[in-house]
Amino acid sequence: MDEHPTLTSGRLGALVSATARRTGPPGTAQRQWCARVALPVALALWLASLRGVDLTGMADLGLLQVLPVLFWVALGLLALGFCLALSDRRTANGWFAAYVLGLVAVIHATPTLLYPTLRYGWAWKHVAIVDAVIRNDGRVPNAGKLDLYNQWPGFFHLNAFFLQVTGLESSQSIAVWTPPVFNALLLAPLLLIYRAVTRDRRLIWGAAWVYYSCSWVGQDYFAPQAFAFLLFVTLIALVLAQLPSSARRPPGSTPTGWPLGRLVIVLLIEGVVICSHPLTPLMMISALVALSLPRRNRRVMLPVAAGAVLLTAAWDATVAKPYVSSNLHQFLGALVQPDANVVSGLAALGTAAPGQVQVSWIDRGLSAAVFLLAAVAFLTRSWTRRTGLPLLVLAPLPLLVANAYGGEMIFRAYLFALPAAAFLVATLFFQWGRRPLLRSLAVYPVLLALLGGLLFGYYGKEAANYFTKDEVAAGRFVTATRPGSLIVSLTSAVPGLDAYYDKHPHLQLDQQELSDRRRLVRDPLAGLEPFLAHATAAKPAYIVLSRAQAAECYLNGTLPADLVQRLESEIPKARGFVTVYRNKDAVVYRYENPSKGGGR
Repeated sequence: MDEHPTLTSGRLGALVSATARRTGPPGTAQRQWCARVALPVALALWLASLRGVDLTGMADLGLLQVLPVLFWVALGLLALGFCLALSDRRTANGWFAAYVLGLVAVIHATPTLLYPTLRYGWAWKHVAIVDAVIRNDGRVPNAGKLDLYNQWPGFFHLNAFFLQVTGLESSQSIAVWTPPVFNALLLAPLLLIYRAVTRDRRLIWGAAWVYYSCSWVGQDYFAPQAFAFLLFVTLIALVLAQLPSSARRPPGSTPTGWPLGRLVIVLLIEGVVICSHPLTPLMMISALVALSLPRRNRRVMLPVAAGAVLLTAAWDATVAKPYVSSNLHQFLGALVQPDANVVSGLAALGTAAPGQVQVSWIDRGLSAAVFLLAAVAFLTRSWTRRTGLPLLVLAPLPLLVANAYGGEMIFRAYLFALPAAAFLVATLFFQWGRRPLLRSLAVYPVLLALLGGLLFGYYGKEAANYFTKDEVAAGRFVTATRPGSLIVSLTSAVPGLDAYYDKHPHLQLDQQELSDRRRLVRDPLAGLEPFLAHATAAKPAYIVLSRAQAAECYLNGTLPADLVQRLESEIPKARGFVTVYRNKDAVVYRYENPSKGGGR
């Protein structure tokens, strides 16, 4: 007989079938090898691309203008490797996690590795607030406009406690690495959200990739809103896992309420969010109320929604009462101006840089594309309607029409809707069965387009977000002057200017009334005069002009691009002004009112 004595034809067929299941279709091994090689090669190319980057070349488009071709090759290779990994259902979760964290590193660690100092003026401001909390053992006196943070102090007190426990001198070293660390930490609750609505690993990891590819708003720096947003996403993950529709529930299980321990954790998270940031509690309440709309969810949702409402009301009626009561009229007035809230912002007196107009349109296009694709998914992927994600996409809309939030509400609404919207978009891209390799490669150009849009929004303003060591030195010089001296800047793009904000009043000219800014534009010295009227020899005023402020004026157009140059030309000729500090990127003038005997 030709047949093997111990291997029948039936057994041979079963063995071949089992082997095929383990090894996959032809070419699978090569695909796995490519996916595993692409990740380390992409990361090595990325790190190599950061050598020798000339940051002085940044202008209209920020880092986009100075990053070398090798950076873009690395990013493209990373996206290609991720697509190859998705095409094989045998790819381990560890590889998916490595790819997503690699994307986080490339996007968010690049500025940290390139810049010699902490990025972004508001991050410097928040470092100063933590230092002031430590210096004053809690509530900061004479805080001026920054007294807002005395009423929502959770983030700052937590960081102050951490510094005191660890012995670190300042939170600046933490703030430098906050964007990549924050985004890496955010991955865990994002995965919990997506695992609560599906068990398809391709959709779960694809949604995480889409989220990071579309999160251009930039609210990930050292700030209470980043901290509160991380807690918000964590809260939503815990809530979705408890809902009757959760994919993590055993089939046929009977929905129950909250276990006591888990409910306490949820209420504790709500409390920390409420004491840390004024807007996020409202977004949290809106999301919880939206998830309470389906009758099947109410047994789970009502306790946590009621807890959020009661805790927020208690905080606003006690600790935050000064701010709430002084701004109540403005809040009520904004309710009858929904159209103005959506499009609000500072009136531009100059002309925004051409590149910034392009960046603005790309930001809008990316945001619109995300919502449009999410709507298409809602219509074509009927199973997603049974999840709470469509409700979470819509939850920020009431706040969008109710208040402008300083012109930022439209960006914040997009940010809070994005975790849910990203999953809906992923169901269009990654829910396929046949020919996974061809489908993943077809999605590849779309992923590249999303990343391109993200980087325009995230890197496009870096000329004003980046600070040189000379600018830092100028800020330190000013804040070391006599307590009580007025510090004047054009914009917030001066590092460390609020280091002793409880001792130095700070005047930011681009935040003044429109009439005052118009006067400043017509005649810079005449525009400065009303703000410097009380400067004396005992308490002089210091005017800081710098490279980053000039860049911000040029980019945003809130003040004319040439205003810094005009001030530098006219101030030295004016009576009462004297140059007290100058380096390559900044200059500081002291002013003493001549009419009060302090002139020179």
